[in-house]
Parts: sequence; structure tokens; C-alpha cells
Amino acid sequence: MRLVPLVALAAVAAFGQPFEIISAKGVKVPMRDGVTLTTDIYFPGRNGVVAPGRFPVILERTPYGSHVVEPWAKYFVPQGYIAIGQNVRGRYGSGGHWFPLRDDVNDGYDMAKWLGEQPWFSGKFGTVGTSYPGGTQHALALSNPPYLATMIPVDSMSNPGMYGLRHHGAFELRFFNWTFCFGNSPSGEYSPGGAAHYPGDSPATNGVLANLRNQVVDYVKALPLRPGTSPLKLAPDYENWLVEAMSHGDYDAFWKNSGVDVVSNSDKYKDIPVYHVSGWYDSWGLQVANLNYLTLKKAKKSPQRLIMGPWTHGGQRVSFSGEAEFGPAAALDFEAFRIRWFDHWLKGTDNGVERDAPVKLFVMGGGDAHKTPQGRLYVGGAWRDEQEWPLARTAYTPYYLYRDGVLRKEKPRTASSPTTYLFDPNNPVPTIGGNVSSEGPLMPRGAADQRCRKELWTCKDTLPLSARNDVVVFQTPALDREVEVTGPLVVNLWISSNAPDTDFTAKLVDVYPPNKDFPNGIEFNVADGIVRARYRDSWEKATLMHSGQIYPVSLEMYPTSLRFGKGHRIRLDISSSNFPRFDVNPNTGEPLNRNRRWRIAENTIYHDPEHPSHIVLPVIP
Repeated sequence: MRLVPLVALAAVAAFGQPFEIISAKGVKVPMRDGVTLTTDIYFPGRNGVVAPGRFPVILERTPYGSHVVEPWAKYFVPQGYIAIGQNVRGRYGSGGHWFPLRDDVNDGYDMAKWLGEQPWFSGKFGTVGTSYPGGTQHALALSNPPYLATMIPVDSMSNPGMYGLRHHGAFELRFFNWTFCFGNSPSGEYSPGGAAHYPGDSPATNGVLANLRNQVVDYVKALPLRPGTSPLKLAPDYENWLVEAMSHGDYDAFWKNSGVDVVSNSDKYKDIPVYHVSGWYDSWGLQVANLNYLTLKKAKKSPQRLIMGPWTHGGQRVSFSGEAEFGPAAALDFEAFRIRWFDHWLKGTDNGVERDAPVKLFVMGGGDAHKTPQGRLYVGGAWRDEQEWPLARTAYTPYYLYRDGVLRKEKPRTASSPTTYLFDPNNPVPTIGGNVSSEGPLMPRGAADQRCRKELWTCKDTLPLSARNDVVVFQTPALDREVEVTGPLVVNLWISSNAPDTDFTAKLVDVYPPNKDFPNGIEFNVADGIVRARYRDSWEKATLMHSGQIYPVSLEMYPTSLRFGKGHRIRLDISSSNFPRFDVNPNTGEPLNRNRRWRIAENTIYHDPEHPSHIVLPVIP
């Protein structure tokens, strides 16, 4: 183990701690099957050598290169922690074959056991990491390892067979981009300061694989993806997984045993304090708030905490989401936030953490809608402490769909003919913002005006999405008072189709009235969701439809906390595609990712007393 001074006493002055940072990089940690995982360790030091004594550890297990630990190690190590970054198997010099998170249950346990054998370890460790490294934390906890005392999983990959990778049967194409880029986006966001990871067997092969990032859009246009039809065949671990994930819709052992299905395996999850962190525009926000936090809150005795900001994926340090600005208070002092938590649970510091409110939410809205110097719309908002999630005082309020396009709180009382539209898989509704990550060139993320623009490859014009014939719009009259919506969002529809399978999508939109800075108004997406009709009755088993038969379907959108302002309209858009956020249904009923045909579907929404389609809004009085 070669020890190298990394940061000298400059860090001491900043943090008031008598520690330098001494690094040991490329340490090989053995797993039970003989595979070794490449690991970087950052020790507290004095005068160029490792300080004596035992220290608590903060660990990140990552597919993005252990070098990603170095930035946060500069905050933690001077304050008396050992920081460790470990590359998961098959990535960045670690042995074995890569398969997302499947092996991280056992590997995480083996890493915990190895820590217990080290003379510099205090006997307690915590974990950090965002997205995939958030998932490795859940996988670790599912192994019930020794010495693990607490975790802060951020925007954590979890329950991917339900939402986030497959979404009620549909496939999230951001993972197509992730795989084609081998976890390294074109902007380099996954490997700051480090070389990209390509798994080829020669420089020439890696050159071909590197070029895949430039072909993502072309291959998405040419879906489905069949084995051996792209250069991804040169990386069989990645091709095999992507093809299987895109072909596997049933929520069965493939997903439940993925290593990060918290809901199905909560009994195995170690009973420790966990701070769950995510955002209203994050790609894993639904799983973090509605699944992980709620599941563990009920199943475990240890404190579970939840913080939900107005952020996109990994955006905790900024105050905006896409085209929306929320004000400086929205940005989290992330290092101080995490250190305070770890000081209590790893060092025993009495700093009041255990007395904090269990839920902390950023309630978006209330701003004056001016244009910021960056060109964003000022939405505003404020933090609020709560005692539970969802809020106990919630008034779950159905807003019903009417034939005339109005969204009303009154249930339909008179007969009404349904609304039918044509869904052409060759002309899908473009994705403009939303709960996405790892998106690369495919689509924008976060809050966005729901109007097409020339820079989006999916747009053929500059019209609002509401002008499309395959987008059915239902909206309230202009609000005469502010309405706060905070909590889970569920849409219940009665539908039919002449196709054996199709999709139904829903999108909640905040319609801003015109002002001097935005004379055409703004139509901001709030949340969205999708259901693949073959999974309308069961997550676990597909059942095709009969032409013209009416079926109830329910789809869950991502949760939110938003004050719809006076004069705004609450809008619900119903359609059958949201591309490339989700793969497009060919409407033929063929096996997933193996279709050879497509057809235009006649899809119908019902909104009468016997079939009162509606969205349930969690209104806060």
C-alpha cells in the first residue's frame, strides 16, 4: 500500500482540524470468489504520514471510477474520517464481470468484513453516493453487513422493475444512453478528472465502443435493439444486460433479485438510520419518497429521514431545475448536511440530528414569474419541516376529466361521449423535460416549457405539445386562489383501444398566465407517468387487450410539492407516448423489444358517470 500526501495543511485552516490527507490508491480488496476490487483510501494524516489511531470510515462503491471520491474526501478526511472509494466489479480495474448491482449485495458485505480486519478502522462506517452509488448502498444494506452504522443514499437507483428503469411496463431510454456510453456521458459528467471506462480487449475495440456515444440517437430511432446489430456486441456484458432489460417487462425474479429492490426485500435490509435524499425532478424521486422511505419507515425501528428538494438528478447544490429558478434557499449546503449526520451516527456527537423533523420538503411556487438573468422563470419556493410523508392533513381531491376539456372537482353526472385519438408510433410525442438523468443527447431534464423548439431532435415544429391531436388536454379554469399540491400523484383512467397493446401517458402541467417577461405564458411540466396496457392488471404478468373493451388503468406519476398560483391553471395531458423518456409502444402486442411491425392505434378515454376518469391531487388545506 503506497501512501501519498494529497492535501496539505491548507485543508486544516479551512476546517479547523489537524489532519492532512494521505492517499493509498489502487488497493486490491479480495471478494469471496477471489475477484479483487480496486479501491482508493484517503487517510487522516499529520506531517506527511497517516495519523495514529482508529477512525470511522465513509465509503462509496461506484461504477464511475474511484477517483470520484477525491472531491468529497477533501471535506471529510480533515475532520477525522477515512474516505474510501471502491470500483464495483468489472469497472475501472476491478475484476469480474459487470452486471448492474446484482453482485453488490455480496461484494458490499465482503468489503464491510474486510474493513473490520483493518487496524485503522474504528468499527463504524457510513456510506455516500448518488444514483448508481445510491443503489450500491441499498444493495449493501440488503446484505445486513457488520459495522454499517448509517447511510445517505442520494437519488438512489432502486426498485428498477417498478419505476426508474422499467416504468409500469415501459422502458426508460435514458438507460440506453447510459449503456451506449458505458456510464460516461458525452459531457464527461460520470468521470470527472478520470479516463472513460471502455471494456474492449484492445485500443482499436475501445475506439469503436467510444464512438457509440455519437450514435445513441440513431440507434434509438432504429429500435428495437437486437443482439449483434450494433458495436455493443463487442462488450457482451453490456449488450446482454441491455437487451434483457429492454425485453423483460414482467416484474419477477429478474427485477426483484436485482440487488436494489428494497420493497420486495425489506426484511433483509439492515435496521440502521438512513437519510433518503432526492428531488421533485429527479429520475428516482418516486422510488426514494414513495417506496424506499415509506417501506423502511414501516419496517424498521431506526430513524428514517427524508429530504425532497426542487432538484434534478444530483442537483442538490444548485437552485434551479431546467428552466425554473427557485431562489438561493433551494441550494443545499451538501457537505455540511452530510457531515452533521455522520458526526452524530459515526462519532456520537450530540448535535441535535435525532431531534430534527423526519421530513423536510421544498414547496415550489409563490414566485413572481420574472425572467432571471439566466433566462429562467422565477418559480420561488420555501423549505418546510413535516412529521410524515405523505402529509397527514392531505385532502386527496379527485379532479375529473370532462369531454369539453375542463378539469373539474365535480364528478360527471350526465352521459358523455368518450374522446378518441390516433396514436402513431412513428410520430411520438416528444419529451420536453421531466424526471430524467443519464440522458445525454436524448432529451432535456427538469422543468421545461411544453413547447417544441428547433434544438430538440424529436421536434418537427415549434408548436406547443397541446396543439397535437394525440395530446388530449384537460385543465381547470384560472384559479381564483392558490392551491398547494404536495404528495403522491395518481391518475385513474377508463380506456379502450383497437390495438392488443398500447400505452397511456399522463403529465401534470402548471400553466402560467402571460406576463411582461413571458408574454406567451409558460406551461411547466410538474410530473409525468406511463402505463403499458398489457400490465394494467398485474405488474408480474402481461395480458393483452380485446379491441373496444373498456378497462380501468391506474398510473402513478412522480410526487411533487407545488403551489399553483392564483391565475394559473392546473392541466392534465393524456396521450400514448413520451419519447424518448420511454420507449414507444408499436401497438402490436408482440414480445417487448422484439417487434417487427407497428400500427396506428385508436385509443379512447372515457369520462362519464360510469367511467369517471380523474387525477387525485394531494391538496394541502
